[in-house]
Amino acid sequence: MTNRSPRHPLLIALLRCKPVLDFIGDDPDSKPLARNIGLFQLTMLGVGATIGTGIFVALTTAVPEAGPAVTLSFVIAGITAALTALCYAEMASAVPASGSSYSYAYATMGELAAFLIGSCLLLEYGVSASAIAVGWGQYLNELLSISTGWRLPDIIARPPGAGGIVNLPAVLLVGLCLILLLRGTRESTTANAILVIAKLAVLALFVVVALAHFQPTNFHPFAPKGMVGIGAAASSIFFSYIGIDAVSTAGEEVRNPRRDLPLAIILSLLIVTAAYILVAVAAIGAQPWTDFAGQEAGLAVILHNLTGAGWPAVILSLGAIASIFSVTLVVIYGQTRILYAMGRDGLLPAFFCRVDPVRHVPRQNTWIVAIGVALLAAFVPLDVLVNLTSMGTLIAFATVSIGVIILRRTRPDLPRGYKVPFYPVLPIASTLFCAYLIFGLPADTYALFAVWVGAAALLYFGYSMRRSALAQR
Repeated sequence: MTNRSPRHPLLIALLRCKPVLDFIGDDPDSKPLARNIGLFQLTMLGVGATIGTGIFVALTTAVPEAGPAVTLSFVIAGITAALTALCYAEMASAVPASGSSYSYAYATMGELAAFLIGSCLLLEYGVSASAIAVGWGQYLNELLSISTGWRLPDIIARPPGAGGIVNLPAVLLVGLCLILLLRGTRESTTANAILVIAKLAVLALFVVVALAHFQPTNFHPFAPKGMVGIGAAASSIFFSYIGIDAVSTAGEEVRNPRRDLPLAIILSLLIVTAAYILVAVAAIGAQPWTDFAGQEAGLAVILHNLTGAGWPAVILSLGAIASIFSVTLVVIYGQTRILYAMGRDGLLPAFFCRVDPVRHVPRQNTWIVAIGVALLAAFVPLDVLVNLTSMGTLIAFATVSIGVIILRRTRPDLPRGYKVPFYPVLPIASTLFCAYLIFGLPADTYALFAVWVGAAALLYFGYSMRRSALAQR
C-alpha cells in the first residue's frame, strides 16, 4: 500500500482560492473605500457605462456587417447579456466586493485564473474606455460642423491609421473624467446620473423623429450577409454591454450590496436592451443600411438628413457628447477598482490600492489608468479597440457564469441575496452564448488577445505569485 503524494507546491499556489469572507473586510489597517452609493445611483452607473457605446458608436461598424438584421444581432447580444446578468446578480450578492469577475474567479477558480481574468478585465475596461473616447471626438466634430461650419483638422482629430496623427478630443475627454474621479465617488456617481437622464431623453427624441420617417423598404433584404453577418455584428457590438460588469466593480462602495447589486444589474440591463433595440430599428427604418458604412456620428447625421434642420442634430450631438462622457467616466472608474482589488491582494504593486485619506479614492491608480486610456485613444483606430473589448468582456462574462456553478458546489451555505433561476441550465446557456460570440470575432483579435494573456502570465509567474497576500499567510 502506497501513500498518496501531496499536490505539487506550484499547483497549490496556482489553485489557491481567497476565502469569500475575506473580500468584505480584507485589511483592518487599510483605509477602505467609502460606502455611499444607493440603488438609483448604482443602476445609473450600469446604464451610464452602457448606453453610448453600442448605439452612438458601434452602429457604424455593426450595420454594414449584418444589414437590417443588426436588430437580431442586438437581440442575440442582449440575450447573452441577460443570461450573464443573472449570473452576475448571484455572484455580486454572494461576493459583494470590488473587482467584479476578478474577485469572483479568485473565490472559485484559484489565483492564476483570477489573475488572468483580472488582466482580461483590464483589457476590457481600458480598451473600452479608449474606444468610447474615440467616438466622443466624432460627435464633437459633428457638433462643430453643424453649429459653426468648422471642423477640427483630421490631423488632430483622428488616430494614426484613420487619417490623422493624434486624437486630441479623446485625450481631452479622458482628462475631464480624471478630474471628476479624483474629486470622489459621490461626485462622480451624481454627475453620471444626471448625464444618464439627459442621454435617455436625447435617444427618445431620436426615436420619435426617426420613426416619423420610417420606411419599411429599408428592411429589405433583411439579412444580406446571412447568419455569418448577424453573428459577426453581435460579437462586435457585445462590448456595448460592459455596463453589467461596471455595476459589480462598485461592490465595496454600495450601502446595501447584497440587495442593491443584483437589482441594479437587472434593472440596468432591461433599460439598456430596450433602448438599443428601439434606436436600432428606428435608425435602419430611417436610413438605408448601406449608408451606415464609414458614417461618423451616425445618429446625428441621420437626424440632420431627415429634418433638413440643424437643431435636432445639434441636440443629439450634445446628448452623445454627454452620454459618451458618462460611459468613459464609469468605465475608467471600474478599471481603477479592479486594479485596487488586485493591488490589495498583493498581485500588483501596493500603490494601486492606496486610498486618498480625504477623498477616499485610489488617486495614483486613477492617474495611471487615465494616462493609459488617453494614449490608446489618441493613437489606436476604433475598429481594433472594439473587437479587443468584446473579447475581454466575453471572457469575463463566461467566467462569472462558470463561477456560479463552482460556488454553488463549494459554498452552498453562503448567504445569497439572489439566486439564478433554472440552475444549472441558465449558467451553462450563458457560457455557451459567450463562446458563440467569441467564435465570431476576427483572427487578428485572437492574436492580439493571445499576446496580452501571454504577457499577463509572465507578470504573474515573475512577480505576482510570490508577492500574493495569500502566499504570505
